[in-house]
Amino acid sequence: MLGWRWRHSSLRRRSDVVEAWTVLVVAVLILVGAPLAGAAAAWWAHGEARSVSAEQQAERHRVRAEVVGRRSDSLPSVQADGQRAYRATVRWTEPGEGARTATARVPGDARPGEVVDVWFDSRGRSVAPPVDGAAVWQHTLTMGTCAAGGVVLVVLLGHSVVRRVALRRRLAEWEREWARTEPEWTHRGA
Repeated sequence: MLGWRWRHSSLRRRSDVVEAWTVLVVAVLILVGAPLAGAAAAWWAHGEARSVSAEQQAERHRVRAEVVGRRSDSLPSVQADGQRAYRATVRWTEPGEGARTATARVPGDARPGEVVDVWFDSRGRSVAPPVDGAAVWQHTLTMGTCAAGGVVLVVLLGHSVVRRVALRRRLAEWEREWARTEPEWTHRGA
């Protein structure tokens, strides 16, 4: 019975043929199209994430600073790496400029007097560390997976619409055939 929609049969309807071709197209789109779309999206996302990472690394610089004190109005926040951080006053010495003090994000477990790494942008504002290679790859894989999953979802949704339309047409064809055949079987019209 496998492949009955492809063979000629008096029971086969046009909607059966359309549905059989739709299954073939769906299989090709899921097995070939979705991975290709995922790979293309991942390639694009990887390039974008690498350029963002390069820009951030060029613009931001790390400073080893001593935590002077915690700001009283600072609420802890969660950074991209999942660690807690809060804003504190830090002090460091830059060659040729002397001691400097600023407010920066420090790890949640940093105590006054402890030396920590803080990041500043070119304007001297405290910023998060630049995106590293692991985050670039995580973004790449996430975008690729979401794109492939989106293609699969759209294809399956389209397939369900085609199946629903094919079923309605098939039932209408059977109804017309039965309207022609039923009087012969039941002898109602005689």
